[in-house]
Amino acid sequence: MSTFGDIIADDKPVLIDFYADWCGPCKTLAPILKEVKTELGANIKIIKIDVDKNQQLAAKYQVRGVPTVLLFKNGSQLWRQSGVLQKQELINIIKSKT
Repeated sequence: MSTFGDIIADDKPVLIDFYADWCGPCKTLAPILKEVKTELGANIKIIKIDVDKNQQLAAKYQVRGVPTVLLFKNGSQLWRQSGVLQKQELINIIKSKT
């Protein structure tokens, strides 16, 4: 099984969605992330992390609110934002940062 460090070390962009089941905006963001994955396909990995089940990881990345989205490539954090983004806005950010 891959560790979190192995996952974010990928040479492809890796988008991490820190979310919670009880979070309304997280539920709004979920289908947007699916659309992003459909559009970008094999060019990106999208990983969802439940902050309630992964509190240490959320604390390590100083996630204070959900949803918080982080973008990694080759183990480096390239970008982060809390809140809901629209599909095209997210795709533009991913393309401009990677």
